[in-house]
Amino acid sequence: MPGVLANVGSIIVGTIIGLLFGKVIPERFRQIAFWAMGLCTFGIGVVMIVNGYTDLKPVTSLVLLIPVISLVFGAIIGEALRIEQRLANLAAWLETRLPSQADVNGVEDDKNTPDRSRSFVEGFMSASVLFCVGAMAILGSIQAGLGDSSILYLKALMDGIAAIPLACALGIGVGFSALPILILEGGVALLSMSLGNFFTPAVLAAIDLVGGMMMLAIGFDLTGIKKLRIANMLPAILIAIALGWWFG
Repeated sequence: MPGVLANVGSIIVGTIIGLLFGKVIPERFRQIAFWAMGLCTFGIGVVMIVNGYTDLKPVTSLVLLIPVISLVFGAIIGEALRIEQRLANLAAWLETRLPSQADVNGVEDDKNTPDRSRSFVEGFMSASVLFCVGAMAILGSIQAGLGDSSILYLKALMDGIAAIPLACALGIGVGFSALPILILEGGVALLSMSLGNFFTPAVLAAIDLVGGMMMLAIGFDLTGIKKLRIANMLPAILIAIALGWWFG
């Protein structure tokens, strides 16, 4: 699973760079890097859509119904379940569980007093939620388990760049978020590998077709064009898998 290992390694490297040089890297460089990765995300999404459509066309004449049904009904299900809101609530809850500076030191908060314990926990929690939550982590891990790590390689670049300012602000705890990334992405990839016989060419093509459209949505977000509730669309992948299996 080279994509999973690349993602883990990029977070560690980004943390090291942030601890050593983060304060001297201007924000404009980080911003333009994210824009560039947004364009790369667009490109990967287009390639996935073309490949999925090409592979599904000989299987069924209803190929265009697969992304329509998957994304529309998947988004409705995700919206009804409030997946993105629940993930945001989880992040907020984790933050409320962080010990306050008064709790750690037994004194009133003091902006000039360093608090390494709280900084470590906050860095670990904040980075873990940021890197683990999202469609790219799940979709990329599924694809990696099936032998294609391109999405996780792109996510590795994104997470590595994002780790730099996080580590600069919150310290070494950011680097330890690589552990939950390893568990989540590695677990999903291993599950995908174990179900290899289930993933017929038609199922893989359906994942590419629907996943590619979700990658375009992520590209919109990264380039600042439009922020969509992408996490609410995650059920679309399950519907695409079911439809691909049905038509295949």
